Amino acid sequence: MELSLLLEYGWVLLVLIALEGLLAADNALVLAIMVKHLPEEERRRALFYGLAGAFVFRFGSLFAISFLVDVWQVQAIGAIYLLFIALNHIYRKLVVKKAEDSGTERPKKKSGFWMTVFKVELADIAFAVDSILAAVALAVALPDSGLPNIGGLDGGKFLVIFAGGLIGLVIMRFAANFFVGLLERRPGLEIAAFMIVGWVGVKLLVYTMSHPALAFLPEAFAKSTEWKSIFYIVLILIAAGGWFLSKDKAVQSGEVKH
Repeated sequence: MELSLLLEYGWVLLVLIALEGLLAADNALVLAIMVKHLPEEERRRALFYGLAGAFVFRFGSLFAISFLVDVWQVQAIGAIYLLFIALNHIYRKLVVKKAEDSGTERPKKKSGFWMTVFKVELADIAFAVDSILAAVALAVALPDSGLPNIGGLDGGKFLVIFAGGLIGLVIMRFAANFFVGLLERRPGLEIAAFMIVGWVGVKLLVYTMSHPALAFLPEAFAKSTEWKSIFYIVLILIAAGGWFLSKDKAVQSGEVKH
């Protein structure tokens, strides 16, 4: 593999690791909230089942999508789904969360152990789909690596997506506390992460519209240097904006103490 190709693959993998880190932290935070009403021992068991489910569903969805990735209908559904979850999450964060904080929402009945496990597994399925689709959207526009295909996907692209999924699981298991703490200190990063998911959805939509069966855009456009430059510049601006516009709560509390 040529050096320029290795650098491009490496850059996409770094972006994917950062995105997977924030998504895995958000996923871990959601799972922690879902099980917090259980006794400590049951909570640990529910989270263990949740992690096992995340492993199965994430790699199951990876191998399934590797056979479907070149089907433009699947690409279109993936793009719409990524845009939907990004907009839905941002709406829930900015609008629904305010209603919850103001106490206007009715308290919900708490689920038992097995119902909680069932809900955790359903959440795992959604997280797996989110993660793999985001990884696919980042990887599909990469040049072919020349490695043997796995399913309908170039071997190099498959390995990048596989590595991203594996790293997401590792983060969810071992580094989630760091990322959860970071999100709690800088809550704006969570919105930025889902803005990036939406922007990745736009990337997959552009790739779909460049598909030869549709040809709404020139086929070469999705893989052009111009579009890649625009995509990564906007992505970096979203990430930087999320970091600098999100106030550090730890610093704020320190200022109040002084």
